[in-house]
Amino acid sequence: MSDKNVWWSGKLPSIEDMTAGGATSMPGFLGIEFTDVGPAHVTARMPVSDRTRQPFGRIHGGASVVLAETVGSVAASFALDRSKFVAVGMEINANHVRPAYDGYVHATATPENIGRTTQIWSIRITDDAGKLVCISRITMAVIPRDRGIKN
Repeated sequence: MSDKNVWWSGKLPSIEDMTAGGATSMPGFLGIEFTDVGPAHVTARMPVSDRTRQPFGRIHGGASVVLAETVGSVAASFALDRSKFVAVGMEINANHVRPAYDGYVHATATPENIGRTTQIWSIRITDDAGKLVCISRITMAVIPRDRGIKN
C-alpha cells in the first residue's frame, strides 16, 4: 500500500490512547508502549527484560509474537469504524531472524491490505541498532462490534 492515510478518522490516532488501551492486559504487563504513528504505519517498543526473555537470555519468540500481534491489532482497530466494528486476529506468523538480549525491540506495522472484512499487516521488529530481529504478518477479521466485545 502507499503512504496514504489509512486511519478511519482521517487523522493520526493518539499514541497515548494506543498505549493506554493495553495498560491493564498483556501489553501492559510486558511493557509495550506505542512510540510513533504516521499516515500508514504505527510503531511500538517492548523492553527485553526478565519478562520477555527465554531461559537462555534471548528475547522469547512468543514475546516477539505478542508485540507483533499487539501492534498489528491496534493498527487494524484504528483503520476501521470503531463504533461499528472490531478487528480480531485470524492468523499470525513470525520468522525469528536474530536474538536480542537487552534494550528494546521496536515493532512497526504497515498495511498490506485493508479490506471490508479482512486486513493484512506486516510487522518488522528491530533491535535498538536497527537490526532485524523478527518479521511477522497478521491477518485480521473485521467483525461487528456486538460480536467482538465481551460485555
